[in-house]
Amino acid sequence: MTLSKPNSSAATVTTTRVAPAPISGLCVTCVDGCPGYCEVGRSALRGREIIYPQPFGKVIAGSEKDYPVDFSHFNIQGTCVGAVGIEADPDKAVFSAVDLSTEIGAKKQKIKMKIPFFTGALGSTEIARVNWEGTAIAIAICGAVLVCGENVCGMDPNAEFKNGKVVKSPDLERRVRVYQEWYEGYGTLLVQANVEDTRLGVPEYAVEKLGVEGIEIKWGQGAKDIGGEVKLPTVERALQLKRRGYIVFPDPENPYVQETYKIGGISEFERHSRLGMVDEESFLKEVKRLRKIGAKYVTLKTGAYRAADLARAVKFASEAKIDLLTVDGAGGGTGMSPWRMMNEWGIPTVYLESLLHKFLKRLDEKGEFIPSCAIAGGIALEDHVFKAIALGAPYVNAVCMGRSTLTAAMVGKTHGQLMEETYGRGEKYQEVLLRTFTAAEQLKEKYGSAFDRIPPAAIGVYTYYDRLATGLRQLMAGERKFALKYMDRNDIMALTREAADVSGISYIMETDVEEVEKILG
Repeated sequence: MTLSKPNSSAATVTTTRVAPAPISGLCVTCVDGCPGYCEVGRSALRGREIIYPQPFGKVIAGSEKDYPVDFSHFNIQGTCVGAVGIEADPDKAVFSAVDLSTEIGAKKQKIKMKIPFFTGALGSTEIARVNWEGTAIAIAICGAVLVCGENVCGMDPNAEFKNGKVVKSPDLERRVRVYQEWYEGYGTLLVQANVEDTRLGVPEYAVEKLGVEGIEIKWGQGAKDIGGEVKLPTVERALQLKRRGYIVFPDPENPYVQETYKIGGISEFERHSRLGMVDEESFLKEVKRLRKIGAKYVTLKTGAYRAADLARAVKFASEAKIDLLTVDGAGGGTGMSPWRMMNEWGIPTVYLESLLHKFLKRLDEKGEFIPSCAIAGGIALEDHVFKAIALGAPYVNAVCMGRSTLTAAMVGKTHGQLMEETYGRGEKYQEVLLRTFTAAEQLKEKYGSAFDRIPPAAIGVYTYYDRLATGLRQLMAGERKFALKYMDRNDIMALTREAADVSGISYIMETDVEEVEKILG
């Protein structure tokens, strides 16, 4: 079993000169005179800059650690008997008839989604900001939830504040309007709130001034166990963010730091969010407050913290009767997180979801309220979606995907730029666009002349989601489950004893034991 490689990674643009020692990751022989290709060597020159994936603002990163158990250690069951949720008729039980719709929420007026996957936490990182439009349009069209991540108002260079509270944020307003313009009645837009967002009055501004329906309280994410981070390219931006109440390193007000920046010794600054301090009383009070200011939906996003913290999230979410609990496992993706932390911290997704199921089941058996739940953390393809929903059944209603959605948006944007550079925006461009994106014709047929306003990034995400939906329908049809609500933990099997022990899913050689005995007599 291969785990992560210390001291060199494509994420930090580092390597080793010769084969590394397995424990330290240093070259077996460190040679005097080496310019320093590895992380230790690069850190001797650029120090804390090398903590993060490079280059900032241009990459999204996922852990390279190969965890002992992940979704590949399960296979999907299949059967040739009957059909659930549809008449067992070969002419009716076709995969295109599978119903992928789902709903989340604690109230009678639930959030309905056309598909069981949505996009979360596209916040203040540069890569999320520049790819927002395409992603937001696509998610609105697809009929799913979209989460605008933390610190957007605080990072907006043109935001205006009065008495420490935001009164205008052109960037957040842009993001909200883009989604609302293309919204078709399915899904909703959630705006995250961390410590700084709450202090700056972001929930009030989003709900009362921009008409946002939901606020997502953020405890953390699977990529890191500290507050949100971004890098700032200039001392002016660093000073602006420090004055708005953020933690900034190195201190941009320090004259020595300013002088070092002028000569190029410091090329960037880090903006950090504060650590949230969770307790039940303050959480319940905040949920109540958010509902009082008009939030139609209140949700919680938590990360890959220790098991006791997951138990707190489950219990507090139940007590507050929140509309959605999203649990994000280690190893998934991020716009910016400390690289070694991302690889070596937290509970990986399969382990975390297995604990989530165990905790929810305990509450369920006691008759307590069970919130809608979503799982996140490295989910990218239709088999991941299937396995994640089956593993968490009947409690997991959807999966959250951030990095893979942004990947599709960036690829779509890149091809759009190449086409425009080559053909301009004329008739040939339209022809090549339809030839490049296989799902573009669906959008053109539906939206007519408005199709020209859908950017290639959005077409890329829509095409990717169309693939996911088609693939998921095929997998579900193979298991003869024709609606999401019929999926259960028996729809997957563990390929190893360890996977079975971790998850409680039947080991492959021990599945269907009772039914087999009945068949064989």
